[in-house]
Parts: sequence; C-alpha cells; structure tokens
Amino acid sequence: MSETITMTEVDQIVNFMSTCTLEVTPGGAAKIDDFRAVLRPDQIVYVTFLPGSNFRDTVVTVKKLKDQGMRPVPHFAARSIPTKAFFEENLKMLTEETGVEEALLIGGGVDNPVGEFSESMEILRLGLFEKYGIKHLGIAGHPEGSPDIKPAEVIRALLDKNAYAAQSPIDFYIATQFCFEAEPLIQWDRQIRAEGNTLPIHIGIPGLATIKTLMKHAQACGIGNSMRFIAKQARNVAKLMSVSEPDKLVRDLAHYKATDPSCGIIQAHLYPLGGLKKSSAWLHAIQDGKIELSKKGGFKTDYVVE
Repeated sequence: MSETITMTEVDQIVNFMSTCTLEVTPGGAAKIDDFRAVLRPDQIVYVTFLPGSNFRDTVVTVKKLKDQGMRPVPHFAARSIPTKAFFEENLKMLTEETGVEEALLIGGGVDNPVGEFSESMEILRLGLFEKYGIKHLGIAGHPEGSPDIKPAEVIRALLDKNAYAAQSPIDFYIATQFCFEAEPLIQWDRQIRAEGNTLPIHIGIPGLATIKTLMKHAQACGIGNSMRFIAKQARNVAKLMSVSEPDKLVRDLAHYKATDPSCGIIQAHLYPLGGLKKSSAWLHAIQDGKIELSKKGGFKTDYVVE
C-alpha cells in the first residue's frame, strides 16, 4: 500500500512561492548596479513596458538582467505598438541582441491605441513570436474584469487565445494583475475553467507597501473589488503607516493549489510595490521556510533587507 504524503501548511506556502516571479521597470533597473546583490540566480524578472517609453530601454534592461544571471521576460503592449513593422523590428532586435525566449503580451492600459492594434490577439495572429523563437508567452488574465472590455468580450478573447495556443508551438500561460483576496481568484479560476480555459495561471499578488501606495496603484490599474478592499483597510489610520504583507492571500492560494487537483493557479507573480529589495527579501525568507503561521490566517516571515 502506498503511503499518502500530506504537506504541512508551511510546505504548501514554500512550494507555491518557490517559482514566484518578480518585475522591474527599465527606470527602476537602471538604479540597481547588480541584480545579483538583490535577487537569486535564475530569477524570472518581468520587464514592464510603460506607455510612451522607448523600447530600446527594454532591450538594455533585458540584456543587463540576462548578463547578471537572471531570466528576463519583456512586456509587449498591443495598444502601444504603432505598426507591424515596428513590432517586428523591435522583437527581432530584442531576440538577436539578448537571446530571450520568453515574453508577456498584454493589451496595454492606454485609452486609444497608438496604431493599428487594439487587442493582443491581433498581435498573436501575426505569427512573429513563433518566427523569432519565443518559446514561452504570457497573456493577460482579468480576475476582476477589465475597465476597457465588456465581460463577454473578456471571455471571448480568452477562449480565442486558448484556441490559438492549442495550435502554436509556444507554451502559453495567463498572467494577472494583483488582487488582495483569494476567494474571488478561486471563483474566477473555476469559472474560466468551466468556460473552457486550459491555460495555467500565474496569479498576481501585491508586494510589500503601505495601504496608501496600494491605493494609488490600484486606482491607476482600475481594480474594482480590490479598491473597495483597500478602502476598508485604509479606515484604520495606523495601517496607512504600516507595511502591508500579502501573507493571508498567499497562504489561502497555496492551500487551494495543494488541495484542489483541478486548480489552474500554478504559481505567483509578486509586484514589488514597496521596492524590489524589500519584496525580494520577503520572498527569499518564504522560499527558505522562515515562516511562522498566525492564528488570523496569514503568517509572519523573518526577513532582512540588506
């Protein structure tokens, strides 16, 4: 008879966060001399593309990360791409100069497209990611909906991407914005699975930051339920001055992944809102098992920012 091995809750959390990814903007990356002093080898780091920025800055950041032993994942934003020729030229430059094989494609948070593309599916259909050797590609997921897209259109777009992924040699996954509570994420995962989603999900979680910082970021991202959640927390004046840790969210999602065989959420993506050094130190402590479970449903970590 085979023995059933049950993970402890600490094991569940460590396992869930063992592959957690981070991100940095080109501007933020320029302030870090050596990522090896902040991150562990082979860390996957997303390189955010900000509307109106120069894509050359993305290439420079990707090259720096790769040269320092990290695995960079550049962002492409469909609504910020003016033409097919522009996209191909920059994708070609990126892959030839850095050898990167993974990317993230999003619609992009601009009200009006700068060129001929209004959604990421139009970029996918060009076939250029396949042409230039991209092997892994993230696409956007919207657990709380999108301020720019009707709910029915969100589902249609997701199913279109599932269909495209099924015939592409690229490994696709869903990457989401951050949220604050696990239950809506779990319900969303189950809902889109029932609709036909088969792509694995990398769920966004907020990094360490004050409630005020999170409120400002959430406003910019148009996150509905999370905005209401932050507002409730903000009523406690003391919380405005304290550091927020997404420990309960992580614990709940780790338990969901460990106990539900059909769970589509396979890992987390940490948005370093309170700074990359602080967020990465917190992540490393979790990965090393320096966790003390709390009675309130979260946990405490023993981490030091160097």
